[in-house]
Amino acid sequence: MKAFTYERAQNPAQAAAAAQKPNARFIAGGTNLLDLMKLEIETPAHLVDVNGLGLDKIEPTQDGGLRVGALVRNTDLAADARVRRDYAVLSRALLAGASAQLRNKATTAGNLLQRTRCPYFYDTNQACNKRQPGSGCAAIGGYTRQLAIVGHSEACIATHPSDMAVAMQLLDAGVETVNAAGATRVIPIADFYRLPGTTPHIETTLQPGELITAVTLPRPLGGKHYYRKVRDRASYAFALVSVAAVVQPDGSGRVALGGVAHRPWRVAQAESAMARGAVAVTDQLLAGARVTNDNAFKVPLVQRTLDAILAEARAGQRTG
Repeated sequence: MKAFTYERAQNPAQAAAAAQKPNARFIAGGTNLLDLMKLEIETPAHLVDVNGLGLDKIEPTQDGGLRVGALVRNTDLAADARVRRDYAVLSRALLAGASAQLRNKATTAGNLLQRTRCPYFYDTNQACNKRQPGSGCAAIGGYTRQLAIVGHSEACIATHPSDMAVAMQLLDAGVETVNAAGATRVIPIADFYRLPGTTPHIETTLQPGELITAVTLPRPLGGKHYYRKVRDRASYAFALVSVAAVVQPDGSGRVALGGVAHRPWRVAQAESAMARGAVAVTDQLLAGARVTNDNAFKVPLVQRTLDAILAEARAGQRTG
């Protein structure tokens, strides 16, 4: 690990101002950043500790939703009675991620901002445009079982690792931020993540030094909430494919995917096909998918996972 300086911020605007220093990073739980620093994938010159900013509350909003502070720990968010009742897909997604020890430290904002688990990103002997822009992508032509089948580019085929972000995408969350001047904005989660294009190292629409202060959840959707994560082992593994869904009594609903793209994957047009079944939805969700011999299985896996969700929803309606 390389040497770095450190300071504790006293308020959000001060934290954003401190992060204007060259090669500065925010740190809260550190569950991803510290690992990357040890591997010298991330080499910040300055760390800005945001743990003392009081951004650890879950509060109701005036429009009937919830405002989740950036520093709310994953364990606390998953266990909150309002989240379990009204946003069950989010609670289930959080509990599907990582281990209990990591969930106790990981924060809401940190979860949104975690870096890819592409093995070529983690191997500093391999070319990776996300780690070192312009160096190439060793994953292309390499072992791609874990990697993207849709939304990727000639510069990067990595996937986004977060389970929580998939549920946030499904729920139309908003990301609240503040900059060094104290100006605030709300970024719709649909606009928060960038596709790789030619600049896969630029992963979000955050400006340099901009600090996430909260995530807002709109009014509850109702319906039945599902989060299914298919992985190589039963715990502490990243998704090969994950499916988040909300199914209404009339068969309509929403669906978002993890493990298939550079960001949580949702296609609004596909949701109009929910009542027609998993094949129709998957055809639109994964239209234009570009697969390899290693990861072609993800297309039927998405379809079968969604089909199981829809079958369970129908069975519940018959017995409910």
